[in-house]
Formats: sequence, structure tokens, C-alpha cells
Amino acid sequence: MSATQTAFESREDFAAMLEESFTHTEPAEGAVVKGIVVAIEKDLAIIDIGLKTEGRVALREFAGPGRDQEIKVGDEVEVYLERVENALGEAVLSRDKARREESWVRLEKAFNAQEKVSGVIFNQVKGGFTVDLDGAVAFLPRSQVDIRPIRDVGPLMHNPQPFQILKMDRRRGNIVVSRRTVLEETRAEQRHELVQNLEEGQVIDGVVKNITDYGAFVDLGGIDGLLHVTDIAWRRVNHPTEVLNIGQTVKVKIIKINHETHRISLGMKQLLGDPWEGIEAKYPVQARFKGRVTNITDYGAFVELEPGIEGLIHVSEMSWTKKNVHPGKIVATSQEVEVAILEVDPVKRRISLGLKQTLQNPWEAFAEKYPAGATVEGEVKNKTEFGLFLGLDGDVDGMVHLSDLDWNRPGEQVIDEFKKGDIVKAQVLDVDVDKERISLGVKQLGGDPFQETGELRKGVIVTCEVIDVKDGGVDVKIAGSDMTTFVKRSELARDRGDQRPDRFAVGEKFDARVTLFDRKARKVQVSIKALEIAEEKEAVAQFGSQDSGASLGDILGAALKKASEKAD
Repeated sequence: MSATQTAFESREDFAAMLEESFTHTEPAEGAVVKGIVVAIEKDLAIIDIGLKTEGRVALREFAGPGRDQEIKVGDEVEVYLERVENALGEAVLSRDKARREESWVRLEKAFNAQEKVSGVIFNQVKGGFTVDLDGAVAFLPRSQVDIRPIRDVGPLMHNPQPFQILKMDRRRGNIVVSRRTVLEETRAEQRHELVQNLEEGQVIDGVVKNITDYGAFVDLGGIDGLLHVTDIAWRRVNHPTEVLNIGQTVKVKIIKINHETHRISLGMKQLLGDPWEGIEAKYPVQARFKGRVTNITDYGAFVELEPGIEGLIHVSEMSWTKKNVHPGKIVATSQEVEVAILEVDPVKRRISLGLKQTLQNPWEAFAEKYPAGATVEGEVKNKTEFGLFLGLDGDVDGMVHLSDLDWNRPGEQVIDEFKKGDIVKAQVLDVDVDKERISLGVKQLGGDPFQETGELRKGVIVTCEVIDVKDGGVDVKIAGSDMTTFVKRSELARDRGDQRPDRFAVGEKFDARVTLFDRKARKVQVSIKALEIAEEKEAVAQFGSQDSGASLGDILGAALKKASEKAD
């Protein structure tokens, strides 16, 4: 072969190579490219992507949450080309970024199509968890982990499972996923299928799955039903744990099925006979029974007469005398009590009970022991604007009205003489058992002075004793009686100059004429002036008038002399 021919062939090869270089496009930075694993050195994979030099990728980038490291020489892999050449002359490659780019494309398609994606929960962060979606990292809020709050998420970690993408923002690199949505959808499908196979009135076995204050959730084989606390037993159940335990197998009756919400109401007591049937014949009104106090409230106490049958003792029916006392101070929970049947309502399933009706009415007992006119003794419990309240036998109270405190003085004045704790005697005036009232009187113990007046009447002359001197007159007590009255200034003398109260002293006695005596109105009035006028008229009648030649002074002198002789 000549030198000329060799040179020609070299030029052709060079031209071919040059042409190939123009048609072959080298991988661009920032793109995902395919490469061949040409070697594995320690923890690095050497990958040829068709450049002048190979790139190195850490083997850990080929593994991830839920994925094992499976790579060998000759495998074709996709990597992300960050730089064509670094300072060492090598290509800078990343398997993680390549997977992330692949995942974002795939996840966007799934998000737009509302399809589920597979992921692995691999870490816990504030407010939730991080999920690996085959290279792309998503956030799983704690509220979206399960249908119900769960305490231990350990079993869910590092296990591939389906998720629903709720939100995607590629520019910010944010993905939010939900596991709860997937569970609800799956559960809804299962519930729909299971509900179709159930009927109201059907009796079925279930397992107690969860217990709350208001009832228990029973697993019926993939679907839960609610067994309300009021449907566990005919008797009162304060808390479901009194009867049920988690994991317990129970026989229940399907009471109601809501096909729209797939809610199922269950009952256990419905499998037993209704104790309220024939309740009126079993518990007749006024009959007495013994029962156990099951619950105490502000308005009364519930008493169990038999399993499933409870009645209410209203607070007003608990005690004859304790009106404003909490029921808990009269009875205690679990206490056995005797009660009387007051009313039975089989429709509303209510029985009204009475506790005080089993005890003697203290007002009846008082009336039997202390009839009207009897004398009693009691402690002053309270003073009011209208009288005194005395504590009496049988834990009852009696009232002394202001008008029954004293015969002569106003009650408003007399009541100040009493204080709480004083022991007071009184007379029973009236006992009203129905209204639970006892009327008492203090003044009645001393007798009515207006009923024991003897010959006292209008016009008679009485002796009065001064008990108080006032500017407008004097208070006096009429001798021979307990009556007192007030003599006004104008009635103290006939002559105006002698009408001075200060000329009398306490304890001094004088005669006066009764000018008013009204037994019904309880009024008596006396007057010195009236007595003097009457005596003057009498003297004139006996000794003649001025026309007979005798002066008025002579007549009065003769009258006084005659009165003196009569007194002697």
C-alpha cells in the first residue's frame, strides 16, 4: 500500500469521525441520562455515561427506605448529570436526583389521575412523618396517619403501603400525602358490602373493640356497630366497663342501620324480656317496697326496685322537714331504703317514689300530741318582720305572729325582747297538717285582759297608776286588771292650766272616768276631765243651781264636804 493511499484512508476515517462528532450529542448538565456500571470500588459505583471520563456514585444512593442495594457491573442505570467535569476531571452524577426526577413525573400523573401511590414512612418530624415515594420525600400529617388516633406508629414504619397525594408543589418541592384517606376509602367499600348483608332485628355475635363513656364499639366482622350504654342492660349502667371488657365476645341485636352513613346501632338488653311489661300491676300506687339507691342528683335520688326497674325520689318527697337539703345528705349511694309508690307511667317508663311517705307525718304527730290550747316550749330559730319561728318537737317549726306576742303593746316593739336561742313558752292556736303550719301565741298564756274585765264598762270610775309620763300625756294601768291605756294631755284636768303631764309622777295613783270601752276593738279610754265634769253636774243636781241663791263655790264646797264625809 502506497503512502498516498494510506494518507487518503486516514483522511476518510477522520472525516467519518468528525461527521459522527457533529451528529452525536453529548449529555447535558441537569438531565437524567443512562449509564453502564463499569466497576464497583468499595462503596462507589463507576458509571460510564458516554463522556470522556466516568462518574462515581455512592452505592447507598441505589438503596433507600424499603429498597435493598442490588447493583452489579454491567447494569444499566439512570443517573442525574450535575456537572460534565469537576476539578478531578470526572463527571458528577447522582442516582438520588435521578430517582427524584423520575418520581416527580410519575407522582404528578398519579396526582392528576387521583391514583394511589406506594411509599414508605421512614422518619418522624414535627407535626407528622416523612414518606419516601421512591425517591421523592413527602410529608404525612399526624392527623392523616389513621382513621383514629394511634399511639404506636412503630408497626407502620419502613413498610411499603399505599398513600393518597393531597397536595403537590414542584416549584417548592412539597408533597403532602394521606394514609387515612386510603383507609377510609377501603373501609367504606368493605362497610358497604358488609352492611348489605345485615338486617335490622338480626342477632349476631361481635367482639368488643373499644369502650367509651357513652358505650362500646363492637366489631361485627369488619364493620363496627355502636352499643350505647343505655342498651347494654335494662338496669342502670353507669359505665360500660361494669359489664363489658375489650376483646369480649357478645351477642347483640341490630336495632337500626343507616345505609347512608353505614352506622349501626346495637343492643344487648333487647335480647332479654322487658321488665316494664305489666309494671302497673307489679307496683301499685301507695304500696311500699325496698330498693337500692343507684344514683344521686341535685333533684333527687334513683332507686332500683329490681334489675331494669328504677324509680325517682324527687327531692320534695325525701323529707317532711328538710326542704332545702341536698339529697346526698339524706340518702347514700348503695343504701337500701323503703319507698312508697306515688305514680307509675309505663309509657314514659317512669316511677315516682316517696321516701317521706314511709314515715309518720310530723305535723300529724304534733297535732295528736299537742292539740289547740296546749302549751309548748321551743327555741327561737328565726325572727322575721312578721313574727317568731320556734323549733318544736318532731323537728317542726311553729310561728308566733307579731299580733300574738302581747295583748297591749305592738308586736314590732315586743319582738325586740326576743333573740335567737331563747327558750319561749307558747300556746298552740292551730295546726294545719295539709299546709304544714303551726300557729302559736305567747300572749294567750297570760289570758286576755279584755275578757277578764269584771264590772269595767263605760261610765264607771276606776283607779289608775301612772307607769310613764310623756309630753302628750301619761301611760296608766287600770287597777284590778292588766289593761293599760294612754291619757291624753287634754283629758288630765278640766281646767287648761292643770293639763300638765309633769304634775304626775310614775307610781302615782288617781281616779278617772271610763269614757270608752270596746271589747271587740280592744280599746279602753279614761279621763280625769270627764270625772270632774260628772262630779260637778252631780253636785249641781244635789245642791241646786245658782238661781236658788247658792253660789257655785258653795255648791262645790258642799259636794266636796259630802264626798269627804262619805270617804271617812
